[in-house]
Amino acid sequence: MRPPGEVLVVLGAQWGDEGKGKLIDLLTSQYDILARAAGGANAGHTIVVDGVKYAFHLLPSGLLNPHCLALIGNGVVLHVPKFLSELASLSEKGVRNVVPRVRISDRAHLLFDYHQIVDGLREVERGHAKIGTTGKGIGPCYSSKANRTNMRVGDLRHFRDFPDAFRRSLASKHKRFHNFDYDVRAEIARYYEYAQVLEPNITDTVAELNHAISNKEHAVLVEGANAALLDIDFGTYPFVTSSNCTAGGVITGLGIPPTAIDKVVGVVKAYTTRVGQGPFPTELHDKSGVTLQVEGHEYGTTTARPRRCGWLDTFMLNYTHSVNGYTEVCLTKLDVLSHFETIKIGVGYIVRGRKMTYYPASLKLLAEAEVEYVEMPGWKGVDIMGVRKFEDLPENAQKYVIQVEKLINVPIRYVGVGPGRDAIIYRD
Repeated sequence: MRPPGEVLVVLGAQWGDEGKGKLIDLLTSQYDILARAAGGANAGHTIVVDGVKYAFHLLPSGLLNPHCLALIGNGVVLHVPKFLSELASLSEKGVRNVVPRVRISDRAHLLFDYHQIVDGLREVERGHAKIGTTGKGIGPCYSSKANRTNMRVGDLRHFRDFPDAFRRSLASKHKRFHNFDYDVRAEIARYYEYAQVLEPNITDTVAELNHAISNKEHAVLVEGANAALLDIDFGTYPFVTSSNCTAGGVITGLGIPPTAIDKVVGVVKAYTTRVGQGPFPTELHDKSGVTLQVEGHEYGTTTARPRRCGWLDTFMLNYTHSVNGYTEVCLTKLDVLSHFETIKIGVGYIVRGRKMTYYPASLKLLAEAEVEYVEMPGWKGVDIMGVRKFEDLPENAQKYVIQVEKLINVPIRYVGVGPGRDAIIYRD
């Protein structure tokens, strides 16, 4: 077990889908509390245990550990039907004692079905300029939150006031979209039932979490959703999510002080992928890109959309490290690179003949970037999925990991070598 009071944060260091859930699953046995700080059902973590696949969207994936409490923080937007569906699915698959182990912040915002409808209508309006959202209503819900017209989980405890507040929240959507069709009475009736079901799980998570940390009662593992380059402020805006999914978002999304965080683990795929629109400097449009997509099974957990694939980009990683302050890195899917004779690593950008010194905020500059690469020999044809010691990896695989470590100047503590739950190497 980790020392009581320790807070470790696991964050995606690229555009998501890095394999955060697998690392969380590995670490959960050492922690008492697992927390989600931001995002909603647009997040997707997949874990395979004894051949059974578990897909997590709202719930912390560490719930597979039967002894952990799962905490959904104030920064999360909660779609109650999806939340209850995930709970039921875990119970049906044999995960023990799930419901009593979940705590929901009374400050978390409710994501309604109408937010999802608005999400779709907005994408249609954008036409060719669409962002490529997951359609889960995340953006409209956070917009309602910022406009101070939305409702929070704690409002379910005072249901007498809920119907009028809900109608006021919905009114602006009817004004904005003329073809907006929504059964208000049926939705209010559903949420009356939801309020009864969720009552035992709703709590002041800010008080509970700070008490656990300051009194050194429990070790806390924070499960990041999405990733650094999807952050609303630091990502490739506007092709981002609507929340802060960097280290700062953990602080505001849980209500804990910056000094509470002890370690930040950045999860990095051994190559790069992204879903949806937006510039992607190391993207591959050739056979190599197809190989990464097929061999890496690169299809979104949430959307099932094929992911765009490219070489690892350490120039980008150095930027996300500057924002998040990684104390260590987990490098995942190294096994997928076993299909290449030669492997490239992006190390810098040249834009309009000038070498970039920092990752640009401008998408125009990012789209024009020419990538500087270093080439490394691969280990094509060598199956590394059964390897559990770093020194047992092919020499070229070891050199690849060490080179990445040097380029980002952060120790690579974990190396993923396959989809299995135990297919990971720990480096001292």
